[in-house]
Amino acid sequence: MRVIIDRFEGKYAVCEKDDRTTINIEISKLPDGAKEGDVIVLGKEKIFIDQSATEERKNRLKKVMDELWE
Repeated sequence: MRVIIDRFEGKYAVCEKDDRTTINIEISKLPDGAKEGDVIVLGKEKIFIDQSATEERKNRLKKVMDELWE
């Protein structure tokens, strides 16, 4: 399952699923360097950052913001 880190609250990362619902993941279970906006893959035995999906998302959001300010 892929989720996006929305924010950090206390010892949890609040993550948004594809259906817009949220789940909490303990920060201690996240990979080092995980930050808001990162796309996280929740595997059976490992949680990792999907670097390419995170970059695509960042570029898509930048494009939308640029269009809004033109």
